[in-house]
Amino acid sequence: MFKKILVANRGEIALRIQRACRELGVRAVMVYSEADREAKYVKLAEEAVCIGPAQSTLSYLNMPAIISAAEVTDAEAIHPGYGFLSENADFAERVEKSGFQFIGPTPESIRLMGDKVSAKQAMIKAGVPCVPGSEGELPDDPAQIRRIAKTVGYPVIIKAAGGGGGRGMRVVHTEAALINAVTMTRAEAGAAFGNPAVYLEKFLQNPRHIEIQILADKFKNAVYLGERDCSMQRRHQKIIEEAPAPGIARKLIERLGERCVTACKKIAYRGAGTFEFLYEDGEFYFIEMNTRVQVEHPVTEMTTGVDIVKTQIMVAAGEKLPFTQRQIQIRGHAIECRINAEDPYKCTPSPGRITMWHAPGGPGVRVDSHIYTNYFVPPNYDSMIGKIIVHGDTREQAVARMVTALGETVVEGISSNIALHRELMLDAKFVAGGTNIHYLEEWLGHHQR
Repeated sequence: MFKKILVANRGEIALRIQRACRELGVRAVMVYSEADREAKYVKLAEEAVCIGPAQSTLSYLNMPAIISAAEVTDAEAIHPGYGFLSENADFAERVEKSGFQFIGPTPESIRLMGDKVSAKQAMIKAGVPCVPGSEGELPDDPAQIRRIAKTVGYPVIIKAAGGGGGRGMRVVHTEAALINAVTMTRAEAGAAFGNPAVYLEKFLQNPRHIEIQILADKFKNAVYLGERDCSMQRRHQKIIEEAPAPGIARKLIERLGERCVTACKKIAYRGAGTFEFLYEDGEFYFIEMNTRVQVEHPVTEMTTGVDIVKTQIMVAAGEKLPFTQRQIQIRGHAIECRINAEDPYKCTPSPGRITMWHAPGGPGVRVDSHIYTNYFVPPNYDSMIGKIIVHGDTREQAVARMVTALGETVVEGISSNIALHRELMLDAKFVAGGTNIHYLEEWLGHHQR
């Protein structure tokens, strides 16, 4: 096991990794920008290093600053958390070339799965079901593009090969709009991701977003930890996640999980990862793989009892997975609500000082948050300030516990989306389970204040 790990992130995930390190008896070096000087995990740190000003390009995305911080503190490994540099293959490569262990997959795996075209080709080879579409990158010839779209059938969606986070996508309903949409998406992709390659897929009208969590070691052992339903989202950003997914037969999930495990072994994957799928009319379609820990990992931890972050660290240190697939059991139901510093209905950010913070408690309630009373939420980063996670024997009990937990939560001084979550937990369609990925945006359209 490592003696010292540098945590190259901020917010609740930095605190989560710091706690995992403590349990493993590992010293955690926390890095922070000038805007995060007062963060809880910095105050709790055994060692902390300021890596730059508030602007993330000069701090959390500054590779030389992070590697220098690891050098001066004699860290042995770097945990990237999620977001920022967590899926940057160049960063993973620089970390390892500088003599540190990157707590995540190999740079090769990140590159393979980070490019949506090569990821899809790898999944087809591994027998993972994919959305019908172009075999790879779209050609330059407009006639060929039209032929591909006609074969797939309208509507289609044009996607950037290097895209993510809901950017670099355009839905096309008619042949007349096709070539212009491809040209515009290429230009956007080149500007945003430095890669103008685009591909085409069938646009599914009302799918759900289902994902499979996997863990793998360098000895080609891999397991899947069940599924999560992340369909409650707006602008492609998840708001509520739950495990297991309501109303999907276990046999379907088991078959899909086994295929994901096979794919991990074929690409020699190492660490934590998530296979993301669209699910419609009883069929799963692979869309992408996230080669890092997910924001919503706690719902899987609550239903399986597996500590995903600790396991990531153990695997990176060269240990074998401490369990087999047969030992993984799904117990009960878990729900996570992302608490954001924003207007609950307009979704505009609300940075500022928190004058009062009271976290909920009780059986089956977990709060992952770095905030405290008098903490200043900086305007420079993502608006998420924490997550409330509940676990119950049944989905009904989990929903009831979340309603109680949200009712106990107090955030004053800034706006938060707690009121939105409380309404959604009482919404008849959500309570019934199985809403599609458009449901929340449609709901917000009807409930604008």
